[in-house]
Amino acid sequence: MSDREIRLPGDPPGGRRAVAVWSIGVAVYFVAVIFRTSLGVAGLDAAERFHVSASALSTFSILQLLVYAGMQIPVGLMVDRLGTKRVLTLGVVLFTVGQLSFALAPSYGMALAARALLGCGDAMTFISVLRLGTRWFPARRGPLVAQLAGLIGMGGNLVSTLVLSRMLHGLGWTAAFVGSSLAGVVVLVLLLLFLKDHPEGHEPPPVKQAQGPAFVRRQIAEAWREPGTRLGLWVHFTTQFPMMVFTLLWGMPFLVEAQGLSRAAAGELLTLTVLSSMTIGLVYGQVVARHHAARTPLALGTVTATALAWALTLGYPGESAPTALLVVLCVVLGTCGPASMIGFDFARPANPPERQGTASGIVNMGGFVASMTTLLAVGVLLDATGQNYRIAFCSIFALEALGVTQILRLRRRAVRLESERLVASRVEAVHVPA
Repeated sequence: MSDREIRLPGDPPGGRRAVAVWSIGVAVYFVAVIFRTSLGVAGLDAAERFHVSASALSTFSILQLLVYAGMQIPVGLMVDRLGTKRVLTLGVVLFTVGQLSFALAPSYGMALAARALLGCGDAMTFISVLRLGTRWFPARRGPLVAQLAGLIGMGGNLVSTLVLSRMLHGLGWTAAFVGSSLAGVVVLVLLLLFLKDHPEGHEPPPVKQAQGPAFVRRQIAEAWREPGTRLGLWVHFTTQFPMMVFTLLWGMPFLVEAQGLSRAAAGELLTLTVLSSMTIGLVYGQVVARHHAARTPLALGTVTATALAWALTLGYPGESAPTALLVVLCVVLGTCGPASMIGFDFARPANPPERQGTASGIVNMGGFVASMTTLLAVGVLLDATGQNYRIAFCSIFALEALGVTQILRLRRRAVRLESERLVASRVEAVHVPA
């Protein structure tokens, strides 16, 4: 039996039904990303509607990400304990109510509460979709399945950029956000009718009855103890946030106010970022699925390219960077999302199935903590420097340096332990009938 044909014990079969069920979960994530990134195209409108400054505007996204990041470990525990369908159902209800409330909010305080509710529901989607993939597809498909989920999620970002922005300026604030919230109702119906946690004959082992604080602490501690989990967190931390900060809030103001572009031109560059991410996601998924040794070089290469693109853009001697350089920046930023998915590829083989949700939650915290920190830093620095975007965006370099240091510190041990486990699983696999 060759390396590619080895079937690990307990691997789910995959197939068309797996694709159909997984697609429903990914549709939920797709809608969640539309709602999450809707403020990215409505930032200037929100500042005018609620009469707020740059730092107050950034509070919308910071609070949303704060709730999102803070929910990651609890959501991971919930997925491990309750299963994908229940957690996704709760998530859809919360982020749909949040989007609808944001549409109707009469004040800045009410709008903040709505974004927090949206962030809480959004937090329950991606980890659930990752868990769904591990339950329905063979382990060897894991990297590609995860990248495809991220790619389709980026399609939600594209909908925000192309569709929601036009609805916003054609129909107005309330109609655009109320109309978009109907997508949440649609995926909720599909979820309740058709989604299954796992294929028949591949039920997870029974959950232990002792589910008190001691169990929770042990579950988190055991996941954190794995170097692969921590390496995954730092890869996600270092790679995701430059694109997230750009597309979630500050990209449109940067391109319009600092670079002098029209809203239409800025929207086209944001669209380019998303299209770049979707294209590169397919490439990264295939490379990582076939060559696990490429994970660290891909992650570090992405960080290096991102830092270089920002350095050239911010350091350009003219009042604004040339269009060609902005195009390069947006294409390079598109690599950040696919690179962040590599973090889950380090955590997945380091943890058993009953701990996958918890480990994924820890990893997923990384990029969103970095994004939240940078969103706040950019907003505060803009107010402190009189809207100097060059100084404000330099905060990106500090977090990238921190993340790279941690990746280099953890990578050797994590890869060594993963290799030892792979050898052990292959020895076990030869005793499993083909």
